[in-house]
Amino acid sequence: MKIVKQTLTFVTLGLALTACGALGPVTPDPVNVTVLGLNDFHGNLEPTPFSGVQVPNPGGTGTVGLTAGGVEAIGGELAAVRKENPNTIFVGGGDLIGASPVTSSLLRDEPTVVALSKLGMKASALGNHEFDQGLKELLRMQNGGCDSNSPDKACKFDPAYAGASFKWLGANVVYKAGGANPFQPYFIETIGGAKIGFIGAVLKDTPTIVNPTGVAELNFLDEAASINRYVPVLKAQKVDAIVVLIHQGGVVKQGSTAKFDTVGCQDLEGDLVPIAQKIDPAVSAIISGHSHQGYNCTVPDPTGKPRIVIQGEQYGHLLQRLDLKVDKANHTVMEVRAQNVVINYTDRKANGTLDANMTALVKEAQAKTDVVKNQFVVNLGAPQIKRAADRASESALGDVIADAQLAATQAQGAVIAFMNPGGIRADLPGAPKANNAVTFGDVFAVQPFGNTMVVMDLTGAQIKALLEQQTTGNNAGTNAKLLQVSAGFTYTLTLSAAEGQRVSNLKLNGVALSDAATYRVAMNSFLSTGGDNFTVFKEGKNVVQLPGLVDVDALVSYLKANGPQLTGAVQGRITVIK
Repeated sequence: MKIVKQTLTFVTLGLALTACGALGPVTPDPVNVTVLGLNDFHGNLEPTPFSGVQVPNPGGTGTVGLTAGGVEAIGGELAAVRKENPNTIFVGGGDLIGASPVTSSLLRDEPTVVALSKLGMKASALGNHEFDQGLKELLRMQNGGCDSNSPDKACKFDPAYAGASFKWLGANVVYKAGGANPFQPYFIETIGGAKIGFIGAVLKDTPTIVNPTGVAELNFLDEAASINRYVPVLKAQKVDAIVVLIHQGGVVKQGSTAKFDTVGCQDLEGDLVPIAQKIDPAVSAIISGHSHQGYNCTVPDPTGKPRIVIQGEQYGHLLQRLDLKVDKANHTVMEVRAQNVVINYTDRKANGTLDANMTALVKEAQAKTDVVKNQFVVNLGAPQIKRAADRASESALGDVIADAQLAATQAQGAVIAFMNPGGIRADLPGAPKANNAVTFGDVFAVQPFGNTMVVMDLTGAQIKALLEQQTTGNNAGTNAKLLQVSAGFTYTLTLSAAEGQRVSNLKLNGVALSDAATYRVAMNSFLSTGGDNFTVFKEGKNVVQLPGLVDVDALVSYLKANGPQLTGAVQGRITVIK
């Protein structure tokens, strides 16, 4: 089906970057520059369904999400835009790698880095998922080489992995010892005679949502203050515009009619908004990420003027596009326009405008991973087992994963297993298949991090305190995270109760937990070190690491044994009272 790209009315903002010199302004010398941004790509080399655009279901009634994204279609879009305007800069909003499908992840995301480099990406904000494997591995991804914490994956795509040709930017990421930046804080691209500066930052709470041991030597500083520190540095170099790349996001307010293609919405809320309000007015626009939302909004800068804040959903379904008119004679921004562009894989395949070099790269990555990816696991008892639409709900897939982890650790005495909802990255399978078949690739897409299992002792009082952390601190309000729990364990969560008194009626196999009694519990290695703000796990005793037991393998084993009996129903182990 032909999808016609919608022509959008742009937001136009007149923004002065710097004051003119003592002799006054000189004759303007305008140049048009286009910036295309990609956020939360997560190694999705291949296209995936985009629910934001519905098309007729080719296999039946109703509609399905448009097939969108993938490096082949992104490459086609870049080529078209560069033909339209040679002064085009390709940048990223973070989470380009990490939590990736098999085709990229089994090759340590090197195919994704190579693809984005070949597509001409110049710079990207660091994302929290760039740190999934720790600082040392991320520096290898940036600089190249094969000295990896996963020698079974590193340099298997290219034995001479050269690293990223683009620069990851982290203005707010510094070493605890000495305060130096391990990554560049900013990047300047000169194009068409204009100088465009980019400052990058990642959410300061990154240590709470990655394995803390991997970033133990780093400090993550206040985002706005760190960005503002480098604005005068760029001004001194006479840049003509400044754009912020930040891996932190917002959401459109509930009840708003704004969608990904709504221009100039004023309904953005969430963690990014107070940061954006503090960022120096000299910044012309903010390209964001992290919340996997498609929006094109404005947020007031410190002077109260509206400034573009845009995000392109996830997986390359959308590219954020900024069209800047800058006056390179007076180093000012004359105009900024913004839109989210749908990356329509279906149309580009039909009209032959996919990027042939990217097609070859994807085929090479597939050839190196398909044998593993296509291994049959089981025929489920239901077409699909789904994760929750948010992280504050029990899900059918969360129940299954917790059960799988309990089954895998019962030999170590575990009686309860906990799973973090953010670690469940896809439904199982992502789309129903004939005979409800599931392959290893489907399972890997659900749990792509390679976490290993850990078993420890916690008291009943500690388990209650752990569950209280689901809705407190950095997990408060809209950031609530409900740990998925294994069969036999139940409790009640009363959201309206006072902090510290929300969890009650904890039972194991129908028997109330005793505060003083000790229980053997299992979790993945990410949670065991206090990930996602569940710091009670760090208090555990008699800790046993199981480095040979990877979480995805535990799930595969459980599915092989139990998959035909799984119905895809939520088991109702957590009673939530609002």
